[in-house]
Order: sequence, then structure tokens, then C-alpha cells
Amino acid sequence: MFALVDGNNFYVSCERVFRPSLNGRPVIVLSSNDGCAIARSNEAKALGIKMGAPWFEIRHLEEQEGLVALSANFALTQ
Repeated sequence: MFALVDGNNFYVSCERVFRPSLNGRPVIVLSSNDGCAIARSNEAKALGIKMGAPWFEIRHLEEQEGLVALSANFALTQ
């Protein structure tokens, strides 16, 4: 038997468990080389950030919209 589990905004949700101050803010998690967005909060999605968006194209949203960008923490989610 196999099961597929797809957590909603999984990497962002994991980060928010340990950093509740991120709740309600637009948050993205970047790939292992901080190259592109691999997870987006609902608030970040509302800003129009697409999955896989290159960081250099959306970095301006940090100052303009209060976007929080985090490096992937794969040790946390394993």
C-alpha cells in the first residue's frame, strides 16, 4: 500500500511552527541554493509569487510588501 500526502504550503508551515511571528506574513522558502521559491504561504501567493519564481525577480517584495524569504531547512522537515 502506498499513500501520497501533500501538505499545504508544507515548508512554510513547518517554519511557522517554530517561528509563530511569521503567521499572517507573506513567506517563501527558497531552494537549497536560494535560487527560486519552492514553497509559498497563502499571503505570498496573494502577492502573485509563482512556484519556482527566481529570487532575483521577486527580491524587491521584501521591502515593498514585507516578504520574508527563508533558506530551505531540509533537516527540519525530514
